[in-house]
Amino acid sequence: MKTMTCADLGGPCDLAHRGQTADEVIVAQDKHLKEVVKAGDEAHVPARQDMKGRWRRPKQSMNWYNDVKRRFAELPED
Repeated sequence: MKTMTCADLGGPCDLAHRGQTADEVIVAQDKHLKEVVKAGDEAHVPARQDMKGRWRRPKQSMNWYNDVKRRFAELPED
């Protein structure tokens, strides 16, 4: 397992997301952003909008995705 925070993925907080793969961490971040924005957390709105845009335009978001995968691969195991 490896850990990346919300901030590591472009968000405003230090909530830790753990996963075996970068994709698991990205999905956890997406879920986190949905939940906190729905609960009224305005600080997370820009990150949520960015994430929604990535899901809608995956080809255009490959640089972000590849960067997250690279940084995840470089992390030590927890």
